[in-house]
Amino acid sequence: MIKVEGLTKRYGRVVAVDDISFEVQKGQIVGFLGPNGAGKTTTMRVLTCFLPPTSGTVRIAGFDVLEQPLEVKRRIGYLPESPPLYPEMEVTEYLSFVGRLKGIPKRDLKRRVDEVCDRCAIGEYRNKLISKLSRGYRQRVGLAQAIIHNPDVLILDEPTAGLDPKQIIETRELIKSLAGEHTIILSTHILSEVEQTCQHVIIINKGRLAAPPDTVENLTRRLRGAESVAVEIEPRDGVPDAATAQRRLEQVAGVSRVLPRDGREGRLLFEVESLQGRQVRAELARAVVEAGWNLTELRPVALSLEKIFLELTASEQAAGGAQ
Repeated sequence: MIKVEGLTKRYGRVVAVDDISFEVQKGQIVGFLGPNGAGKTTTMRVLTCFLPPTSGTVRIAGFDVLEQPLEVKRRIGYLPESPPLYPEMEVTEYLSFVGRLKGIPKRDLKRRVDEVCDRCAIGEYRNKLISKLSRGYRQRVGLAQAIIHNPDVLILDEPTAGLDPKQIIETRELIKSLAGEHTIILSTHILSEVEQTCQHVIIINKGRLAAPPDTVENLTRRLRGAESVAVEIEPRDGVPDAATAQRRLEQVAGVSRVLPRDGREGRLLFEVESLQGRQVRAELARAVVEAGWNLTELRPVALSLEKIFLELTASEQAAGGAQ
């Protein structure tokens, strides 16, 4: 649905985006992350045809942003950090105006306005002036204008900036509900929001990709080069004790270390790290069962997105400083 190849954007001698390539598949929600000045907003402006690329190609739903910008614009909805609202207009008046700009036929316009008002939960405010709405509801109106023409792709830049916790949760749930029908790129500084909303993440730093689209779990493997697994055991009549269980897990082939963790009451919890390139989940399960213990949980342990972000951007900065 979105294909970026060798995208570069320069402002004079300043390189804002430097030869980046990535793809986003239909129906995915992808988090687009990076420090301030990393090139996120510039990339999003190129995707939405607000800026031309200096070099490289960008295709949205098969259409080139340089050669077919009108076709691209018909297929995207864009919510910038500051929604493009007219405060002197009423909500439905504004949405009807946007719908006409986006080429919605007159016979379908009222129906589409009603649908997006319902979808974004702003129906009770449809006849209010936008200037009288709270920040959260103005954000909802901004999202309604982005989806009123039912675009294939939604590009959302800091959609929860300035919202209170309740509004953030409501906006996050609304964005998640749009997945599948729309392909969504979500740029935000709130990493917990990405973890709870997005299926994949892209990380950009100093105009270059620090991580192409991938899951948090796969990025964890990339950084660690190994598997990390949580193993929970339920002792029977006090057997095994923590020390015995730890020693048994350490004997499994491919395990590098076993770290005790605080588990649920009456359970033993360990984080087990494997050697480089080894996957040990099957061997761990077998070892616990053959010892006659109750295995109550076995799951991969991912790094937090915050730690992934910091490690990837720090390594990119270190590499840049060494050149």
